Amino acid sequence: MILANGVVLETSEQNDLLNALPGKLNKTLMEEPLDPQIVIDAFDNLGKRIANGEFAELISSIEMSGKDEYIDLAVRMMSREYLEYKLKVELGEKKSELFESNRISCDRVPLGVLFHIAAGNMDALPVVSIAEGLLAGNINILKLPSVDNGLTIKAMEILLEFEPRLKDYIYIFDTPSSDVVAMKKMADMADGIVVWGGDEAVTAVRSLAKPGTRLIEWGHKLGFAYVSGYEDKETELQELAEHIMVTKQLLCSSCQVIYVDTDNFDEVKMFAEEFTNYLNKAAAKYPVDDIGAVAELSIKRRVQLYDDFIGGDYSSKDEVVFYGNNVSVTAVPDSELELSYMFGNVYVKPLPRTEITRVLRSKKEYLQTAGLICSPDVREELAMKILRSGVERVTRAGNMSFYFDGESHDGEFPLLRYTRLINIEK
Repeated sequence: MILANGVVLETSEQNDLLNALPGKLNKTLMEEPLDPQIVIDAFDNLGKRIANGEFAELISSIEMSGKDEYIDLAVRMMSREYLEYKLKVELGEKKSELFESNRISCDRVPLGVLFHIAAGNMDALPVVSIAEGLLAGNINILKLPSVDNGLTIKAMEILLEFEPRLKDYIYIFDTPSSDVVAMKKMADMADGIVVWGGDEAVTAVRSLAKPGTRLIEWGHKLGFAYVSGYEDKETELQELAEHIMVTKQLLCSSCQVIYVDTDNFDEVKMFAEEFTNYLNKAAAKYPVDDIGAVAELSIKRRVQLYDDFIGGDYSSKDEVVFYGNNVSVTAVPDSELELSYMFGNVYVKPLPRTEITRVLRSKKEYLQTAGLICSPDVREELAMKILRSGVERVTRAGNMSFYFDGESHDGEFPLLRYTRLINIEK
């Protein structure tokens, strides 16, 4: 389905709409700039309607554990308080500055048209991406992820029902990524392309963009936890385990590897065995409902075993796997930051604090979130070591995927990237 100018259309109308879209966009761009308060009012209303159960039937069809937590987060990110604070922090209250004895003005204005290419690892992501684009004053063209369940268009219909003044600022397409011709048309209309996804998605989008089009890449990242002592061992490890099971390790901020501050592999194995108990408890509370994911994991592990045997690579013989109920903790002797098997299957590796920078810098393009567990007296020291290595967020281990009001995304403010500076001589 397609949403254009507040009307839901059949996918078969895509080409006609794309051909007419440049004229529609130009007409909207000639109008007065979009007032951010209009956007804030509309999303605050949408969030309240979600909280009141208006989407209950549609949300119930989404198969994921920890769903209530994500819905609560989405509602909070649409609230008036959150959006007003975001606007203040990211763009500031000052609208214009004067230079050269008040002769030159400097203003921040919207880029114009944003083309959002959403990833499918978080159901509310397309709605949040559009909200940010609108808050910065832009027209938004969104290509839905293939796994979208209809939530995005339904949410935007309700948004536009409340605030029809936004109807010319939102265009949503269910175009498959294989339709390169349509994707190129959307990219050609955009002043900025916002891409959420992995290396392949980012590379493909770069080939679509015209020179001078701003590329705003929110690429896939690898999160990890670092353990060097405790404040409250029982609580901290249980919170980390629950974070792993709630997110299923599918988010950029999810924990893929748990590093232990040691160079002794026996200590790593001891930690892995102990942490399996915490992960088992968390799995009972937030089980993996996707049977296909469990089956795929089993196949991957078996194939890896055969590959190692046939290829003569016995490096994996040093790994020690501790199994729980559809979860596992694997002690690995190397320190490489890598993607786990996910769905409650985490690596534990040694990483003495003296080696933090060397190890993490080798994956600097994938660094985002670190969950730090340590004694209070070394927290600041270890946090700065991790941050200087290229990590952008250091949180408590249980809060790795929690969004705090006013924080950046991948080290940058989205609203700054969705706007540009202009100068006018008086």
